Amino acid sequence: MPKIVRVGVTFPPDLLKDFDEIINKMGYENRSKAVQDAVRLFVSERKWLQEEKGVQAGVLMMLYDHEVKGLESALTDIQHDYSNIISSTMHIHLNERDCLEAIAVKGNAADIRKLSDELASKRGVKILKTMLVSL
Repeated sequence: MPKIVRVGVTFPPDLLKDFDEIINKMGYENRSKAVQDAVRLFVSERKWLQEEKGVQAGVLMMLYDHEVKGLESALTDIQHDYSNIISSTMHIHLNERDCLEAIAVKGNAADIRKLSDELASKRGVKILKTMLVSL
């Protein structure tokens, strides 16, 4: 089995431009190492969330493009499905396209994880950050 596997990834041009600017300022010698580090961070965060158990409380912070067809309706439907663990939401319009939602949650870690995964996997959701504390 090879020690390195080559994969292809597509990026929106603005995201790639921002990524390149940041990694250049940080002193990365190449994009591959920076992508590997970003993926490691994502994997370690998601692994931690997958292992959490019991009652949790926290905030799901979601940045999304409200211009993506059907996204707002899908996000609303998902949130209605999890109304038993959602305490409150705050919606902020950032610009013509982007919205930020803070979703306060309290409940079983597995249910919060399912909600987080469902929201994050929707096309048009740019970032979903989950911040939880055990109760």
